[in-house]
Amino acid sequence: MLIVDIRIGTTASSIVRLRSPTGRLGQLLAFPSRVSPNYVSLAASLVAGILVVGIELPAGAQTQRTGSIKMSRKARLAAIRRAHVWAPTHVASMDLKAGPAAPDAFAPNELVHCQYRDKPMSGATPKFTCVIGQDDELKIKYGAENGEVYAEVAATRLLWALGFAADRVYPVRVACKGCSADPHANKRETKDEVLFDPAAVERKLKGTPIEISTDSGWVWPELDEVQEAAGGAPLAHRDALKLLAVFIQHTDNKAAQQRLICVGDDEGDEDGECEKPWMMVQDLGLTFGRANLFNRNAAGSVNFEHWSQVPVWTNSPGCVGNLAPSQSGSLENPLISEAGRKFLADLLVQLSDRQLSDLFEAARFSQRKSASVRAATSDQWLEAFKKKRDQIVNRSCSA
Repeated sequence: MLIVDIRIGTTASSIVRLRSPTGRLGQLLAFPSRVSPNYVSLAASLVAGILVVGIELPAGAQTQRTGSIKMSRKARLAAIRRAHVWAPTHVASMDLKAGPAAPDAFAPNELVHCQYRDKPMSGATPKFTCVIGQDDELKIKYGAENGEVYAEVAATRLLWALGFAADRVYPVRVACKGCSADPHANKRETKDEVLFDPAAVERKLKGTPIEISTDSGWVWPELDEVQEAAGGAPLAHRDALKLLAVFIQHTDNKAAQQRLICVGDDEGDEDGECEKPWMMVQDLGLTFGRANLFNRNAAGSVNFEHWSQVPVWTNSPGCVGNLAPSQSGSLENPLISEAGRKFLADLLVQLSDRQLSDLFEAARFSQRKSASVRAATSDQWLEAFKKKRDQIVNRSCSA
């Protein structure tokens, strides 16, 4: 087996390296690229038939570029028709404890020192901006009773391991200089240094958002606009992503929670063409609970009783995913093809018990509790995951 490690650079060319699966992989996504012979080093193991492709951010270009590509509706639709949602990874070797490797990654429970920056942030979830050095801005979510601190670590790592595009989220502790005790509510800078434990820090997946307006994102029915004949994702990949959203109970699925991105340096203009468009889910904080109308954190984010009890499928004939509507959402009880069911099932069964335990332990699920949320152990989460996975594996969606 050859592990292909692609580094997307800031010039028109990319660096492609090949190495054995025994090294740290750090896959994020996969994209076609030209191979420069000056940057190729080869190592291989004799496992045939699997090609694993990943993106790693080069030093000095780890963070998301600012701005976005403002496209006309016509050009945006053309990008969606050619968009991808999945790329192959070597699922069984993905390190769900450490998460995506990169020069700007953080170790599990690492203590991060940063300087508070007063910056407007959308949403009601407790969060703030903190800066390392002069310009390395971090988005920090915090609070022991904030389910998103735990959920987003687990959900992004699950998507990443399976090959679906996701931002990188790391479970950390944050020592914030200049923060108030609750910077989401009190944005005034102080002279104090406050410790936030637990916290989660987000690194955006490299790629420039394609938008018609700020945070326009994409709605889930637009996955049906993707055309395999035009070079876009096949139905199996798209339905697998829908089913995965059902599996993790991605309740807050409004357009702004998904991102259409252009990967590479071909930004174009409003009527230009993006060579590598991707459709991804960008906010997975309200997952591993039960989808609900008002996207309540207590019910929808790392709630073991709710998530373990909600079935993957509705009682309707065929394969209809069981995802209750939210008032702002765009995905509700999606119909899943047999191709999509089988595709996701074949990915999920490659995850070992050890990997799943690492996932829940790294995300600190056992710490998630509040007056209305009962704590559960990592072993309990593991068993619930396997039972819900079986519901997908043992189903048949054939007509």
